[in-house]
Amino acid sequence: MDEDCVVFAGTANPALAAGVARELGLPLGACEVERFPDGELTVRLLEPVRRRAVFVIQPTAPPVNEHLVELLAFADACRRAAAERITAVVPYFGYARADKRTGRREPITASLVADLFQAAGIDQVITVDLHTPQLEGFFHVPVDSLSAVPLLCAALRDSLAPGTVVVAPDAGRVRMATEYAQRLRASLVVLHKRRTSATATEVTHLVGDVRDRPCLLVDDMITTGGTLASSVAALRGAGAAADVRAAATHGLLLPGARERLIQAGLQEVWVTDTVRVPEIDWPALHVVSIASLLAEALRR
Repeated sequence: MDEDCVVFAGTANPALAAGVARELGLPLGACEVERFPDGELTVRLLEPVRRRAVFVIQPTAPPVNEHLVELLAFADACRRAAAERITAVVPYFGYARADKRTGRREPITASLVADLFQAAGIDQVITVDLHTPQLEGFFHVPVDSLSAVPLLCAALRDSLAPGTVVVAPDAGRVRMATEYAQRLRASLVVLHKRRTSATATEVTHLVGDVRDRPCLLVDDMITTGGTLASSVAALRGAGAAADVRAAATHGLLLPGARERLIQAGLQEVWVTDTVRVPEIDWPALHVVSIASLLAEALRR
């Protein structure tokens, strides 16, 4: 990377941004983010960006709206300071699940967020394992969706028991689970579920054989842990071995998730640092850094 580039870190995940900057051999750009008592925020760039390529690293993780507005403010500040090109590095893309309407009088919030990105002057978006890949269609600027699956497979391969089966928790994750299975040279099982509420799902049936087999549940994110907990229960009901592990790209792990997953009996949980993982005392939790993945994308 040359002097015509600058990398700024938002407040959503400064440790990841620092790791990316180290991989690139660059210092983080100097900036200030100030929050006022009424909840408003402002961004101040402390170094020039005129005619420079700017990368802003900011996952829109919880609190989603606050981090989203901060990213937009960064983009607006860079645009008004005459940056040549603004790339938003959004490892976790909030609102990605809101890609369609389920009723007549509802918004498509993912499309709205894409419009906001472009209105703020963002020229390109880099993200990781979008919940719905078709979200790229809402943008009129380039979107590079990277995959953390190779990094996760390399990290957890040695900890898996022989004969482990890769399990997709629903039909929407079959494509991701297939990549895990191919890389780990494992067979694939699919759970089918139906949503019973905004926060709860129920497994209806299982396709494949898990009897007496260790299992690796894979997903793109862990929020409340409800999907994984119900999936573990379904696997145990189908005769799976006690050795059940989980891997997901985005470890949001909202309050109550750890307790729910411990109660479910998961042996290990593997996530990446696309979002700032809560500092919790949980030996079963393993965090894999994606700094090298993002740095290589920025370098290219």
